[in-house]
Amino acid sequence: MDHTQSFRVAVIGAGPRGLSVVDRLLSRRRAAGTPGPLTIELIDPFNPGPGHVWRTGQSRLFLMNTPALFPTVVPAGDTVRDLLPSPAGLSFNQWRELMSAGTRAAAGLPAGDRAELASLGPADFPSRALYGRYLEWTYGQLQETAAADGVELTHRRTEALGVTRAADGRLVVEVEGREVLAADAVVLAVGHLPALLSAEQARLQDAAERHGLTYLPPAVPADVDFSRLPAGEPVLIRGLGLNFFDVMAAVTLGRGGRFVPTGLPARRALRYEPSGREPKLVAASRRGTPYRAKARLESYIPHSIRLRWFTRETALAFRADGLLPGFDHDLWPLLHRDAVWAYYSTLARVAGTELRGEPSAFLGDLEAALYLPGPEWDAAKEAVLDRYVPADRRTNLEALAQPLGRRPFAGAQDLDDAVLAYLEEDAAGSAAGEDDPLKMAIGALNAGRTLLKSVVADGGLAEASWLAELRGWFEPLVEGLASGPPPERIEQLAALTRAGVVHFVGPDPRFDVDEARGVFTASSPWVGTEYAGRTLMEAMMPPNRVDRSVSPLLAGLIRDGLARPKVMMSADGTPVLTPGLDVTMPPYRTVGVSGEPVENLFVLGLQLSSVQWGTAIAAEAGSSAAEGSRTLQDADDIAAAVLAAASGVRREGAGRDDAGRAAVPVVSPQQVLGKPF
Repeated sequence: MDHTQSFRVAVIGAGPRGLSVVDRLLSRRRAAGTPGPLTIELIDPFNPGPGHVWRTGQSRLFLMNTPALFPTVVPAGDTVRDLLPSPAGLSFNQWRELMSAGTRAAAGLPAGDRAELASLGPADFPSRALYGRYLEWTYGQLQETAAADGVELTHRRTEALGVTRAADGRLVVEVEGREVLAADAVVLAVGHLPALLSAEQARLQDAAERHGLTYLPPAVPADVDFSRLPAGEPVLIRGLGLNFFDVMAAVTLGRGGRFVPTGLPARRALRYEPSGREPKLVAASRRGTPYRAKARLESYIPHSIRLRWFTRETALAFRADGLLPGFDHDLWPLLHRDAVWAYYSTLARVAGTELRGEPSAFLGDLEAALYLPGPEWDAAKEAVLDRYVPADRRTNLEALAQPLGRRPFAGAQDLDDAVLAYLEEDAAGSAAGEDDPLKMAIGALNAGRTLLKSVVADGGLAEASWLAELRGWFEPLVEGLASGPPPERIEQLAALTRAGVVHFVGPDPRFDVDEARGVFTASSPWVGTEYAGRTLMEAMMPPNRVDRSVSPLLAGLIRDGLARPKVMMSADGTPVLTPGLDVTMPPYRTVGVSGEPVENLFVLGLQLSSVQWGTAIAAEAGSSAAEGSRTLQDADDIAAAVLAAASGVRREGAGRDDAGRAAVPVVSPQQVLGKPF
């Protein structure tokens, strides 16, 4: 490379994944010893670090669904193994400890951040605003490192509208204001993007316009104007996942309501005192119940959980034998064994007197059954359970997938009572932590999910199995069990249900419009009650599908042939358009319309959802790069490819300004894009 010319990298998206790319570029460049000039431009209309989702000005009521000890955006010290440590950053928990220690580093924090830090432990769930402050701090550290190492790191507060290939082979990023920027490499780290409404959602939005109703489409919670939810009136809400709990907090705590400790066990730990300004929330989801809460633990994965059957070695043995595994046939039976063992070994420890026989004999027989090969293990396991475990202490997959069962309810009160019982049982299980059999089974599934993400990535699972099995039934199951809210949110929801602030529609809900009355309606085939209201809210994020994205950046890449959605083949040979982009093996270059990789155009994050499972899960501090911190591994692979390209590129004719910095290569839009403005 001509060392008078800086190699220019455009990172589109300055949120957590964009930060990880910057960190890995700086780390690898420093390790190289004698690198050439490097310019990194972060392109994002939001602040670098927090980006869109983690904005520091959002309500402190919006919590993360992982404890403080979990996330990181950099391999800090020994928090992520197998990667060069970050030259600048810390994990979130390390940052929390630094800021909580009364050091000068915390002096500039706002009072709200300092107050939250004072009450936040490693197992507590921070606000998204505080996590955004950590990301903001990390960006500041990366700026200092870049300046010390002679790297030009800048942020352009603008939206990237497109990427094209110039005649000289460089990539050209079009941004707002009819400006274009030439770059040697581009990394797409764009995160959540707006998307088209589904046909049903569009119908409901159209009805809202005709009847003067309020319809709130899928959105990032911090973007929602919750003042539009009217006090004292029913608000129909579709979705009982993580976004629902943001809605719940915003219209209760956010409007002056109070949750008062009762001094009773977790089942009834809280009583709600209303402000009188709350709406009546009428909530629905496919299962009819919210996600289960996280257990109260001092670690992300319970200390008692150790995967014995679904290990990296057993899962990869299929590939070593030249076989492409299926999820149902090959991988799930291994993970299923671990979940069974986690449940019943915990049961034997905490409730051994309820078993029909000695706990040690039960566990010995169960272990022997679980080690049987092939399909024999399942029947042997059932025989052991029939012999030792009373029916009311058994659990099964169907019960977890359908917590309300497939039964009719006598009416709204009958359903609310059933959901309340579910909430109270879940709150008690979370409070029991390592002593709750179900939470430990979920802990095993969560540990398995982390490993599974690594095992099935990059073509490690048959496509038909990916579509029908992994994404078809397992993903909804494990999301509802292992991706739930902090435990206090379930305790709060139980209190709101007892107070009559929240009601439930029931399983398999249907949302419609009563044209005669001019209202939205919600009903369930399992309940004989129909709710009506003038406000309907979708408590969910926009779908992560590149074919439904309204982002001009993604649409332009696909239109111009620099990217395409990935297509998989179903079991009957039918091609299926998947949610993510078609990419190469790591470092994840886009695959163009011709089927060829696009040089120096990389993808990191949510748009990898068709080659990786669980792309929304953050990097886990303390895990290996191959598993819990796969996002950092991906960022590191991209950084290695970018710097390799930088070392092999030679160009001439680049100017420099009077201060000796590389001049920003801004060229004519008409010249580069070949279209008028």
